[in-house]
Amino acid sequence: MGLIARGAKGLEAAAREVEQAGGEALVFAADVADPQQVEAAAMAVEERFGPIDVWVNDAMVTVYAEFLEIEPEEFRRATEVTYLGMVWGTGSALRRMVPRDRGVIVQVCSAMCYRGIPLQSPYCGAKHACKGFTESIITELLHKKSKVRLSMIQLPGLNTTQFTWGRTKLAKQTMPVPPIYQPEIAADAIHHAAYHKRRQIYVGIPTVLNILGERVAPWLLDRYLARNGFDSQMTEQPLDTRGHDNLFEPVDEDRGAHGPFDELAHAFSPQYVLAKRRGAVLAALGLAALGAGAAAGVRAAR
Repeated sequence: MGLIARGAKGLEAAAREVEQAGGEALVFAADVADPQQVEAAAMAVEERFGPIDVWVNDAMVTVYAEFLEIEPEEFRRATEVTYLGMVWGTGSALRRMVPRDRGVIVQVCSAMCYRGIPLQSPYCGAKHACKGFTESIITELLHKKSKVRLSMIQLPGLNTTQFTWGRTKLAKQTMPVPPIYQPEIAADAIHHAAYHKRRQIYVGIPTVLNILGERVAPWLLDRYLARNGFDSQMTEQPLDTRGHDNLFEPVDEDRGAHGPFDELAHAFSPQYVLAKRRGAVLAALGLAALGAGAAAGVRAAR
């Protein structure tokens, strides 16, 4: 397994976890905003392990602030990592996968691909772009009749370290919009997408409701988020600014996979369990519909 990130200590800790699980890890300290560094990492991984079968794009940085308080260089940096990082990673993977006519690219996306929220305009804009970019590539691969697959994972608020080191101009500690889920659910969705033919997987009821709400009544979501979207992203705790800015430079320490919201986070999502088994669920619904139709027919005959 190849691991790409900026912070050496976090990479080393992730590599130890891979090895403890029985795998082998190659770490590569790189900034995904630089396509040359991404390409060099891809070359190193293939030299070590052979052809890349699965590539996961999940790098992100952001700035928590109202749009008019964000400097142009801050917005550009967040866009280059979150959006262009996915573009460069996809390019490096496709240059290897397309000639072999096999491979899977998993794009770690968000409900914010569909619905923007306040205080995160750089992130929301980048995630919207990631969705549009991925859809374009899917159609190009279909046109070529390629067997290479792309899959998007649309996630809810997760209890990750994002909220302990994202640049912020808010006075209080940031937090995911509740309800919050543990990152292991996202990891399972990524693994599922890598080994099952799924164009897209929605994770968590909030993701489904946000996407449906945006399609049905976006004006209603506008007003709801204007009223509730600010306070729902902040705790009552004053901001601890120590080690709280990874926008341009990494916070080079291992903070693990979990953020500080374990007590609030759900370790299980019934919606995601059903989403994984959508074939069986649809079959069951079909059988139920047939059974109901047959029963109605019998009653009518009587």
